[in-house]
Amino acid sequence: MNQLDHAVALLRQGELVAIPTETVYGLAADAANPNAVAKIFALKGRPSDHPLIVHIAGTEQLDDWAVDIPADARRLAEAFWPGPLTLILKRHPRVPDAVTGGQDTVGLRAPAHPLAHALLTQFGGGLAAPSANRFGHVSPTTAQHVLDEFGESCPLVLDGGASPVGVESTIVSLIDDTPKLLRPGGIAREAIEAVLGHELEHHESNKTAKIRASGLLDSHYAPRTPLILGPLPQLLEEAGRRLADGERVLLLHRTAITASIDGITQHTLAQTAQQFASELYALLRQHDRQYDILLMETPPSSPEWLAVNDRLKRAATRRLP
Repeated sequence: MNQLDHAVALLRQGELVAIPTETVYGLAADAANPNAVAKIFALKGRPSDHPLIVHIAGTEQLDDWAVDIPADARRLAEAFWPGPLTLILKRHPRVPDAVTGGQDTVGLRAPAHPLAHALLTQFGGGLAAPSANRFGHVSPTTAQHVLDEFGESCPLVLDGGASPVGVESTIVSLIDDTPKLLRPGGIAREAIEAVLGHELEHHESNKTAKIRASGLLDSHYAPRTPLILGPLPQLLEEAGRRLADGERVLLLHRTAITASIDGITQHTLAQTAQQFASELYALLRQHDRQYDILLMETPPSSPEWLAVNDRLKRAATRRLP
């Protein structure tokens, strides 16, 4: 039995399988099986009222999981699926409460990773699949990250290489007349607005978007080592104070530093938002618990950095002015 057949067999038996996607690795279970879904929450330590995203093979399965689907949702699915876009829609009556956190909505996405797509096509149903890590921790972007997180507690980890996007999917709510950006991610806001022909309302600027969705907690994606964000001059001052106190300091920066600083380890970050995102979680995992403090230069605030800044805001312990 090959790995794909083995994965399908396990899923049909109600077991968990870690799967690669283009965003991050997911911890998957049969979304139609509440007992299987419960195993996700148990292994991750995730609150049971926190909804999961259902992964499907493509647009042909939309009506199996959602009802009253607006034209905007179908346009977005046609434009960006398979890909890193999650649509929040009114749930079909068949969707278990265990998946939706008791809400009357469901998040749906069709991943672009060829191994995930092949698995979903062969499985024939939907897979509930949050990131394959302990709740609130840094998301995994390689199979080894999942193994480091869960060891033998996860029955199977499908290895599809490093996730190229590196941050989670964009989440857009389409449950009323005003499409809302709930979480920036792998699809740019501007690209979505171009397809819709109008602007998205951003969740952060409108507190009336009363919906629970994945990855919206104030603290999330966080390394266990404290992470401080700030401008480079302030970080250098902070690094000096920490070093004087005998702490092990890692300085992560984009701006060039002409000279090394004795006692402080330095790492130069990617210059482009796309490369930065693809490397971010692996970098945090690599250095987590190797230092007493992680000091990271705040990225630019331009639109292409929206998803990166969202993740860092939730991952950081503190931000320097």
